[in-house]
Amino acid sequence: MTASTVITNIGSLVTNDPARVDPRSDPLGLVADAAVVIEGGRVAWTGPAADAPATDNRIDVGGRALLPGFVDSHAHLVFAGDRSAEFAARMSGRPYTAGGIRTTVAATRAASDAELSANVGRFVAEALRQGTTTVETKSGYGLTAADEARALRVARRHTDETTYLGAHVVPPEFEGDPDGYVALVTGEMLDACAPHARWIDVFCERGAFDGDQARAVLTAGVRRGLTPRVHANQLGHGPGVQLAVELRAASADHCTHLTDADVDALANSATAGGPGTVATLLPGAEFSTRAVYPDARRLLDAGVTVALSTDCNPGSSFTSSMPFCVAVAVRDMGMTPDEAVRAATDGGARALRRTDVGTVSVGARADLLLLEAPSHIHLAYRPGVPLTAAVWRGGRLLLDHQPPAQT
Repeated sequence: MTASTVITNIGSLVTNDPARVDPRSDPLGLVADAAVVIEGGRVAWTGPAADAPATDNRIDVGGRALLPGFVDSHAHLVFAGDRSAEFAARMSGRPYTAGGIRTTVAATRAASDAELSANVGRFVAEALRQGTTTVETKSGYGLTAADEARALRVARRHTDETTYLGAHVVPPEFEGDPDGYVALVTGEMLDACAPHARWIDVFCERGAFDGDQARAVLTAGVRRGLTPRVHANQLGHGPGVQLAVELRAASADHCTHLTDADVDALANSATAGGPGTVATLLPGAEFSTRAVYPDARRLLDAGVTVALSTDCNPGSSFTSSMPFCVAVAVRDMGMTPDEAVRAATDGGARALRRTDVGTVSVGARADLLLLEAPSHIHLAYRPGVPLTAAVWRGGRLLLDHQPPAQT
């Protein structure tokens, strides 16, 4: 028989439970003086602590806040090498372009499988220490059929949320023949990578792939059973967002430069036949490149579903910290603390089309983050402070920095 555990004396519980959420007055479905029961790796009960059922085990968290583990739906973790010099140059005034990706491609191709896997494991563990319990990661730093497939195999050792991003940039050996590279991405490379991926992505941007090339890549992936995501409208206005909505992509990521038509398309993307396209905002990239931040307020007011993610990568956003992204989103992107926390949990889950994470509701996976704080608001209120007190994933207590009393 599976043992049950109650986490009790929760000062403030973020549930994101549709049965508790009121979009206008309580977007997080908060419960004060709460308890959560875990059984078989799932959430079995939530509610006021005074009403909690009897369980086999009891954990008293002393009035701390509990929320769903963060869901980071956009990261680039399979790489080798270092680009700190490029960062320093940007901070001295050099603008960001996508060209630095090729530096990482060379280092990644030269690395062994063991080196790449160790790097991914390190970043996943680093994210876990900050409360991230679900992480997506992409290929994109190999850019040959063999290297892209290798990257996805390595990624699969650490997460099920793997994305084929052969269309990251055109590699040096295809300079002058971008259409030839698209043919490789949609042919031999796709054949090698599709068995190891759930998603397909494309960097639809000047300096990378135009709208026609991006459409060819994504539709080829759809034919192989992969679901689209799109790097869209990061460096300027372009066709990425419209293409994402047209192809029913799970997410359009970056969304920094949007027209009114782009916002309307995202807001109206949900159909009776399926979920809409989530706008995934990546404030680490704007922070690290000194670019303009996306206007989250504009998207939220239009009714767009918004996610926050780290975009962890060695060039433009070398952070694995979802709390950092929450703080920046509140400070510089027009989000309230409630909206930012929801975007970093339920929003990320929606961007991955998951209903079992990003929520503390009955039947969800027991992925939980306990804060060394009485409220989730402290994630933005105390930026840069390590607030992780404990993390559960699938009901297992994986991190316990300040052990609460257990009986």
